Amino acid sequence: MPDEKHDRPSVLPRQSSMRRGALKRVLLVAAFLACVPLSNWLIENVGTTCVLGGPCLIPVAPGLMAPSGVLLIGLALVLRDTLQEAAGRRVVLACVVAGAVLSLAFSPAALAIASAIAFLLSELVDWAVYDRLRRRGMALAVALSGVVGAVADSLLFSWLAFGTPKWAAGLVLAKLYASAAFALWLALRRPPPPARPGRWSA
Repeated sequence: MPDEKHDRPSVLPRQSSMRRGALKRVLLVAAFLACVPLSNWLIENVGTTCVLGGPCLIPVAPGLMAPSGVLLIGLALVLRDTLQEAAGRRVVLACVVAGAVLSLAFSPAALAIASAIAFLLSELVDWAVYDRLRRRGMALAVALSGVVGAVADSLLFSWLAFGTPKWAAGLVLAKLYASAAFALWLALRRPPPPARPGRWSA
């Protein structure tokens, strides 16, 4: 008859790991969902200057401005890749749709819809790149998919929301800051390869 006292230690670490994984997914979903409506609210309300009939803007480089929502959309792109890694594509798609619905409570319908369409279509482009590169390392996948996703999302969003691609360049640059910083962090935290046994190892 098996000894229950000896079985418990092997079960508890697995349960603890599962709880941590579930908590991580919940936090990622919550953070991602918060980014989408809050970024649209920023575009309407916060910036160093606000264009009449257009977005509120912030400087992202000398002589280059971007809608202020980019402060959170860059983070949203990073969270999206992390969430895809932790929970899968279906969860990410559901979060994009849910984020668009939440946006309706904080911003005009046209802005919320433009944000959702741009995000969903850029997802398809981003995934095509991310999936191909994931086996070569998450840092590389995040960096290059971030570039492609940022360009697609920025051009489409700027055109749909404001009727012009004028703000796309600033949006792309600001989003790349976030993707590059996250990719660098991933590369630096990657554990070193295990040491090869020496000549005199047992």
